[in-house]
Amino acid sequence: MVRSTRIDPSRLAAYDVLKAVRLDDAYANLALPQVLAEHGLTGRDAAFTTELVSGTIRWQGTYDAIIDACLTKPRLEAKVRDALRLGVHQLLAMRVPDHAAISTSVDLVRARVGVGPTGLTNAVLRKVSTDDLPTWVGRVAPDEASDPVGHASIARSHPRWVVEALGEALGVPAELPVLLAADNAAPRVMLVARPGLCTVQELVEAGGVRGTLSPYAVELAGGDPSAVPAVAQGRAGVQDEGSQLVATALADADLDGRDERWLDVCSGPGGKAALLAALAAQRGATVLANERQHHRARLVARGVRAVPGGVSGVVTGDGTRPPWRPGTFDRVLVDAPCSGLGALRRRPESRWRRTPRDVEELVPLQRDLLSHAIGATRPGGVVVYATCSPVLAETTGVVDAVLAARGDATLEATRQLWPHRDGTDAMFIATIRRT
Repeated sequence: MVRSTRIDPSRLAAYDVLKAVRLDDAYANLALPQVLAEHGLTGRDAAFTTELVSGTIRWQGTYDAIIDACLTKPRLEAKVRDALRLGVHQLLAMRVPDHAAISTSVDLVRARVGVGPTGLTNAVLRKVSTDDLPTWVGRVAPDEASDPVGHASIARSHPRWVVEALGEALGVPAELPVLLAADNAAPRVMLVARPGLCTVQELVEAGGVRGTLSPYAVELAGGDPSAVPAVAQGRAGVQDEGSQLVATALADADLDGRDERWLDVCSGPGGKAALLAALAAQRGATVLANERQHHRARLVARGVRAVPGGVSGVVTGDGTRPPWRPGTFDRVLVDAPCSGLGALRRRPESRWRRTPRDVEELVPLQRDLLSHAIGATRPGGVVVYATCSPVLAETTGVVDAVLAARGDATLEATRQLWPHRDGTDAMFIATIRRT
């Protein structure tokens, strides 16, 4: 066995992240910081590893089709495929010399798998290096005219069923390739200035640029967000502008009468709860933050630590078996568990993990949560139902079914955000009034 010290640490770290994603169902954006620390990677080395990991996962479907086209036998060990994917990304999408991409991938396989597959690794990557990505896509993707969904699936690296679901929700066929391309682009780092605790101007002076959709949003052009003092102190946070709009949709909805008790039914990990608590505190209201999973409830408690005056409590409870009395809240947010297909820029591995059955199993839960949320709201109060998914079964399908079944609530507004149109995650937001 060759000593692992021969292996470039950036590529070794990238391989370790892919392994964690494959074997442990880890999310790359959560596993990456820990692996970077274990390998002592910072600066340019850390940036190289980050691009190698995120790009490889995003383009996994395309790369697998190219790898398979270069194989003489269809079977391939998963751990060898991980190394090949990393090599293909370097060859087709990064400014890495061919010889470096190939030789380091061979060394990686030798160290992590064994000598046996090194010849195969070398042969496959040499074949891949003979053409660029557009040429390979033209070779391995179905014909666009006869099978546009199949072509988009390979050319834009999304499972076929996801392409179909996103296309149905989008409703504009000409925009679908643009949406899929946006899913493969790294998201902007957005900060939220929690009102009463931090101003947008403070974040701008820390190196940010004002957002265009949320009045509390600031884009951070570069650097570590945790190095911003307001973020480190909990007065600001990292939060997509679409998620900020979910919270402001609830806070800004017209309300008759009392405006004192707010509820966040599915509050983990706490970003929206913190923004709601800051907004509520300015009005003399409080938010009860509920989360079903205890470890996520702890994250919520930590997230709202800077706004104690706007929080009445953080509790662990099931929103489908609510511990609170019905009809007692003025504003209720249901950010429901969903397929997450609206956040593929941020969590690209989700597209390879989710199946149509996942959506089928989530819809009854989403309906149950929304129905109980309406029940928790006083007459005249408002509910915002949100998902980080544009899939129609999880969005308008849930809202329409619940409102038809209950008969004591009306739909006031819906909004569907899109990464290619709005630069946000594809958040769905429905505002409902309890009658």
